Amino acid sequence: MNSLSNLLDGFVSVLSVQNLLYAAIGVTIGTLVGVLPGIGPALTIALLLPVSLQLDDPTGTLIMFAGIYYGAMYGGSTTSILLNTPGESASVATSIEGYQMARHGRARAALATAAIGSFVAATISTVLLAFVAEPIATLAITFRASDYFALAVLAMVTVTAMVGASLARGLMSLTFGLFLGLVGIDSLTGQARFTFGVPELLDGVDVVTVIVGLFAIGETLYIASRLKDLPAKVAPLEPAKGGFAWLTRQDWARSWPAWLRGTLFGFPFGALPSGGAEIPTFLSYTVEKRRSKHQDEWGKGAIEGVAGPEAANNASFSGVLVPLLTLGIPTSATAAVMLAAFSYFNISPGPQLFEKSTDLVWALIASLFVGNVMLLALNLPLIRVWVKVLQIPRPLLYTGILVFATLGVYAVSGSVVDVLIAYAIGVLAMFMRRFDFPIAPVILGLILGPMMETQFRRALLLSDGDMSVFVTRPLTVTLLGLAVVALALPHLPKVWARLRGGSAQRLSFAEDD
Repeated sequence: MNSLSNLLDGFVSVLSVQNLLYAAIGVTIGTLVGVLPGIGPALTIALLLPVSLQLDDPTGTLIMFAGIYYGAMYGGSTTSILLNTPGESASVATSIEGYQMARHGRARAALATAAIGSFVAATISTVLLAFVAEPIATLAITFRASDYFALAVLAMVTVTAMVGASLARGLMSLTFGLFLGLVGIDSLTGQARFTFGVPELLDGVDVVTVIVGLFAIGETLYIASRLKDLPAKVAPLEPAKGGFAWLTRQDWARSWPAWLRGTLFGFPFGALPSGGAEIPTFLSYTVEKRRSKHQDEWGKGAIEGVAGPEAANNASFSGVLVPLLTLGIPTSATAAVMLAAFSYFNISPGPQLFEKSTDLVWALIASLFVGNVMLLALNLPLIRVWVKVLQIPRPLLYTGILVFATLGVYAVSGSVVDVLIAYAIGVLAMFMRRFDFPIAPVILGLILGPMMETQFRRALLLSDGDMSVFVTRPLTVTLLGLAVVALALPHLPKVWARLRGGSAQRLSFAEDD
């Protein structure tokens, strides 16, 4: 009942004119950017982060970022269905059947089942978030310094081991992020670390500078370098043929079970480190294909193949918010960027968030319901507008992003050195993408590295320097044990196949926004 009461208070806050405006801006920008091929929610939030930090309204800013995240997911389905170009890995499963539906003159039905399924999944998963998050936060209050250290290790190791095709490349990315987090004056000893005599580095490398460099500049340079590879032909949008919301009675009957099953896959996987949206979307696609009574339609445009994955994709976002809000642990790149936004307003996500910032966190959760309604109203009636967005000249678009990113970094820091650092990191990020180095471990190392170091030192201070504190507390040992399992997990299919005399690839997942 306490959660319900707090949620109602959150609705009172979010239904103010100002917060509704923030939510509307967020979902509109998110959809606009999500429609553009190759641009995901992490880049969008990174690009807007410097500007938003000037608003001096943490509640409104975070509501806007949540709207961008959801909106980008909605927009990504449009690109997948009409252009067969998923903007992020989570939309790949949608494009398989969605593009085939569009080619066979059923683009509106594919877009409708994706939009309505996203709304249903996001609404159900947000209800789960509202009633699951506070009990977990209450449980997490019992965490001690050694537990937090182990939790940070688990999050970093899991994401590094599971993302990308090579563990070595993942560890190199993580090391780079940890190095960036160490730059500056050591808060305990007062010694300068890795400043190389540059006074501007004494305060450390600004998180916003790194985020803009990695996601806005790096991603844009990478996409611009392969413009010729991007398709330009958009599937035509056929005239509306009737039915409720462009769906026939048979489409509704085939879609709603897939929406519910997709939701059940998306929410729990989103809460896991590296679980993200890619695993549940493909899991949903596989289950729907096996259960389908219309096997002859698969590969030619089966509507369940769009309904299930899109529901799983959107449900995973609420799952991502569970560890972010209750433990302060981001499980995706976009969540890490949102964590940086929290820290800029001196708000620490974690067990204390529900006690110290009750109004903010419940307004944020309530805004997810409001944002979903806005997205449903925006997507279907305005589909022709979003299709027009696909026709913006790419060179003009990417030039604008670079100019905006440069102005954003300079507006926050007022330092040319920070702009140069952002571009140096951006060029490095472009080559990391080119040579298949994952980006998510960098941002996790930067954000979780200092927290891990602080908790490690606290644990040692409280135990008078006794290292056994990390192996005597059951919860700490369990979390560290799970980190070891996560390190070995990607290799298990290969080992199992060899024992049976066959061969298999290392288990890995594409980097998920």
